[in-house]
Amino acid sequence: MTSSNPRRIAGHLLVEALIEQGVETVFGVPGESYLAVLDGLHEHREKIRFIACRQEGGAAFMAEAQGKLSGRPGICFVTRGPGATNASIGLHTAFQDSTPLILFVGQVASDQRDREAFQELDYRQMFGPGTLGLAKWVGEVHDADRLPEYVARAFHTAMQGRPGPVVIVLPEDMLRQVTAAPVLPRAEAALAWPAPAALASLRQRLAAAKQPLLIAGGGGWTADSCSALQSFAEAWQLPVACAFRFQDLFDNRHPLYAGDVGIGISQALAKRVQDADLIIALGPRLGEMTTGGYQLLQAPRPAQQLIHLHGGAEELGRVYAADLMINASMSCAAQALATLEAPVSVTWQQWTQDANADFQANRVAQPVSPLDMAEVIQCLNRLMPEDTIFTNGAGNFSGWLQRFHQYPALHQQGRTQLAPTSGAMGYGVPAAVAAALLKPATWVVNLAGDGDFLMTGQELATATGYGAKQLISIVVDNGTYGTIRMHQEREYPGRVSGSDLFNPDFAMLAQSYGWAAQRVERTEDFEPALRVALQAGKPTLIHLRLSADVSTSRSTLGAIRAAAQIRLGQ
Repeated sequence: MTSSNPRRIAGHLLVEALIEQGVETVFGVPGESYLAVLDGLHEHREKIRFIACRQEGGAAFMAEAQGKLSGRPGICFVTRGPGATNASIGLHTAFQDSTPLILFVGQVASDQRDREAFQELDYRQMFGPGTLGLAKWVGEVHDADRLPEYVARAFHTAMQGRPGPVVIVLPEDMLRQVTAAPVLPRAEAALAWPAPAALASLRQRLAAAKQPLLIAGGGGWTADSCSALQSFAEAWQLPVACAFRFQDLFDNRHPLYAGDVGIGISQALAKRVQDADLIIALGPRLGEMTTGGYQLLQAPRPAQQLIHLHGGAEELGRVYAADLMINASMSCAAQALATLEAPVSVTWQQWTQDANADFQANRVAQPVSPLDMAEVIQCLNRLMPEDTIFTNGAGNFSGWLQRFHQYPALHQQGRTQLAPTSGAMGYGVPAAVAAALLKPATWVVNLAGDGDFLMTGQELATATGYGAKQLISIVVDNGTYGTIRMHQEREYPGRVSGSDLFNPDFAMLAQSYGWAAQRVERTEDFEPALRVALQAGKPTLIHLRLSADVSTSRSTLGAIRAAAQIRLGQ
């Protein structure tokens, strides 16, 4: 410390440290455990704003979306106990999605620790760092003079290697301590480049392949690295697939695009993954959804030759014994691959063309009446600007967006697909609100199921309160937890329990929050409703009434039930 640094309470110092890191917006639910921070946010309100959310789960989801959009940690503040437990769903999503995020948690005063004081928890045990934890690191600050050190470490840890969430615990008496500690400089992630020998080996293996496939995914991507990925794929005429809910890493309209490898994968693409003689996994951790329950790529030793590139060294070899493992940041790996000299011609040209033809065939759907969700998505493709950000939570409804929307490659503004690989219901609405507030010049469209929407629908109030405008939420209402009902009919046909929903009038609910709202029950009514929403000048909810029998983008409950009854001999 030097005498030139002003003396101020630690709560104000923390806000100054966030500003130094380039943070302009933080999300949270206020609590008495960090009043000193709230006062600091007021003091510096010209430089940083606090978005007060309606529930901590929504706030954490908003911060997770912020991390996806910016590539730097999203910031969330919650109070102790109930606040932290509510926010844990956002941590889990950030961990599984490899999204940088920092959760600041107010804590009981130091002299009350270990007495089970009001709302006291041990956050190191609760969020336990590790490969199956909720955070990469949990730190608790007891000395105000060390607060900048903890903040800097949190930013570095959240961004480096495999990006992810960090928790910083703030005892309320520490936040009131007076300190002259200086803030530390803006943190930038340390980057790992592929070793030359590893690149040479990758080139040799690729040149010898007959049916290669590249799967892109994971965290740490930039617009430049996505552009480099496209250059590499074009030079080598490689078919490119995207891992589960990372479809915006490669232009879905490109002739080299093969589709998404995740829930609801097309049979043709699944077979292509299995038939490939070389898989280049560029960034994904190769989790359960991307590997079809570890069956498309057999764990621990796949039948295909596997080259795995990942930003976190601890991920390499954790599940799969790859033939070549390369530790490299995604912002570097694709750029390095783009430097590899390609042969004059490749032997897999037809394989690549067939992969794209399969993708195009998968976008053709059988008409559904009276409301065709495939046509709804195609209408969005036609009318929404290319840089529109799409968000969704979890449920069968998301299958239509995943199958029929064509994402462009990552824009300079950040990602255009905000969706949870963790399968967290309730993610889409808060993520859309965050995107609309962070990117006010960009359109944001949320697709939500009725069960999904009501888990965080109260955040419509946050959108209204903070002036979001270019925001549309489309609620697919079929009166059921569709995914669970589908599994029930598949495993226990005709024996339905607990999956029925009893819903409000979603249009009236949205209007009570100050949104515009419309109801749509027929395909031909959707386009006019969307055009009205685009001119509304305020957030709009479009309530779609869908038959419960329309279960997925591929089948109906009736067909699923009938197939199960035949299988079970009923």
